[in-house]
Amino acid sequence: MIRDHFRVLTVNLSSGRGNVLTLDGRETYVGGSGLAALLFDKFGQPDRPWNAPEQPLIFTIGPLTGYFPLMSKTVCAFKSPYHDQYAESHAGGRSALALRFADLDALVVTGKATTPSCLAVGNHHIDIQDVHYLWGQNVDAAGKMLRRMYPGSGHRSILRIGPAGETGSAMAGINVDTYRHFGRLGGGAVMGAKNLKGIVIEGDAAFSLPADKAYRKLFEDVYARMTTTDMMSKYHNLGTAANLASLNELKALPWRNLQQTSDPAIDAVTGERFADDTLLRNAACAGCPVGCIHVGFMREKFMAENQYLYRQVAYDYEPIFAAGTMLGVTDAFAVLGIMDVAEKMGLDVMGAGVALAWATEALEKGLISERESILPLTFGDAQGFRQAVQHLGLGTNDFYRLLGQGALKAAAEYGGEDFACVLGQEMAGYATGEVYYAAQALGFRHSHLDTGGYSYDQKHDDQNVDKAVAFLVADERERVWLTSMVSCLFARKVYSADLLDECLQSVGYDRLAGRMAACSAGIQAKRWQLRMATGYRPDQITIPKRFHDLTTWKGKTDPAYLDALLAAYARAITGLAQTAASEGEERLPQAFKICLIGKGVYRSSASLIPNSIMMDPVTPSRLRRTFWFFIQALALWTIDARRHCQTMAIAKCSPARKRDCWSADRAGSMNCGRKAM
Repeated sequence: MIRDHFRVLTVNLSSGRGNVLTLDGRETYVGGSGLAALLFDKFGQPDRPWNAPEQPLIFTIGPLTGYFPLMSKTVCAFKSPYHDQYAESHAGGRSALALRFADLDALVVTGKATTPSCLAVGNHHIDIQDVHYLWGQNVDAAGKMLRRMYPGSGHRSILRIGPAGETGSAMAGINVDTYRHFGRLGGGAVMGAKNLKGIVIEGDAAFSLPADKAYRKLFEDVYARMTTTDMMSKYHNLGTAANLASLNELKALPWRNLQQTSDPAIDAVTGERFADDTLLRNAACAGCPVGCIHVGFMREKFMAENQYLYRQVAYDYEPIFAAGTMLGVTDAFAVLGIMDVAEKMGLDVMGAGVALAWATEALEKGLISERESILPLTFGDAQGFRQAVQHLGLGTNDFYRLLGQGALKAAAEYGGEDFACVLGQEMAGYATGEVYYAAQALGFRHSHLDTGGYSYDQKHDDQNVDKAVAFLVADERERVWLTSMVSCLFARKVYSADLLDECLQSVGYDRLAGRMAACSAGIQAKRWQLRMATGYRPDQITIPKRFHDLTTWKGKTDPAYLDALLAAYARAITGLAQTAASEGEERLPQAFKICLIGKGVYRSSASLIPNSIMMDPVTPSRLRRTFWFFIQALALWTIDARRHCQTMAIAKCSPARKRDCWSADRAGSMNCGRKAM
């Protein structure tokens, strides 16, 4: 599976057909975030709305997936219902390894199924099943049924949505293998718009690991660094929930819609309290020895006295902040209860919690009434919030449907923009200072994981705008390299640039090793170019007044410093996008490939796919599409080359792999032979 190109499966739900593409660009786009950008540039429709059937839903992995620990993430890219712009969301679980064992670097889904459906893909098959009976079912119920329909745990990964995705909520996530999620920016709504209830990735092939001792020794070294350093104590023991007490002490933990940044009631919802009272076990993503997933339990009485139903709910810092302190809920089991309902509805817990915190304050201030909220929302009322989360997921009335598009959109209708805690999207739980506010508000994913802005605030007291913006740009660039691998960002202190070069060389990616600086800079700029092409205007982003009024351990927010950061970071982002655009116009495609797919190798439930020729030009610019139409005509004109290639395939390929490639380089030479797909 070590190859200098990408192997991409595309599935059109409208036609029920799929094709395998071979894409050049490994040495430029690497995988993960880079490959996602390349694929969106190829398949995305910048001028069409997010829910247009032709818009792609993209899943990508990296070159080291399956070869080293914590290379366990999948990147999901789409046009977001939250802002109708290019977006990424990342998730763990088994999806990355399942794609690797299916011999795929990426899956691209386009079109719209005629009925609610489930898509199952593997190494040599596509299956689209009508699952209309699952439409309206919550995430848990859908998962149980899909596991029965597609047995075989291990290399199988099940992705599904809940009612929130079906109703088009911009806070709808995609559940991955129960405990992980593509949570942010509305990927679940994109699935819902395609009539896609579930995606099953069946890793039904195999791949070989390098046999030399150098690879084994390096693997053992990396494994030791992951399991014998502070990674285990930091992420395995208490996990990120340990941040609750420390951030509360720093006056940086949002409480009650960010009306406070600290509260003595923290003792009831610390990481220690969750571990002591609720923790059942740890779990891990496939290929991860750390096990940062903390699974707690809650129980509900039913039918009769002393009869209880037990539920398992995964927790970490951000969900506890969103369903706990942000809502003023200070009971660990009650927090798990709110999270449980959000999970079943298929909602991003952070988005739901922060949006309902705004709604609660809006009700207190008389901007909305119980006619809109349906029930009285009160900070600390866990039972009320459980009901409200369900209304939000179902889109029970106009108010909850609008709130599901984001708190700022609801505030634009009802008032209360000043206290909508939105930084690009509903905030993460770090009220650390100006650099973080600017970083999340303008950052590519509006995520605290895009840069270490929250860490920068804690380490720097000076107000040097140029220094801060330089840090944000450089730190994002380094993380782009990791998200193109695709490494869990918890491992960022282990996977240095030098170590990643060693890892790449040990598995055979010699030409990719040493290219971190060039590749990450190019991918970073390319992502911003795509974001800008779909309508992003960083110079128009503002930060709600609530953030200007905050006081942390460093003192009150400095509005002038914050405004200067926003302006400077916006200029930097615009510059990156313009650089990518200008370079793209000058760069010529290096090669193209026409791949032959043998009859019956890929099939759908509707029909077998016949022998076909598929073009894969690697074009950095859409302005040259006309050029590729002429290339396609040339390919059809040279049909004899296809016949020759098929003949060679019979001679050179095994019966089980009746496929071959005909490639033409710039000089026009032709070579026919087997091609590793």
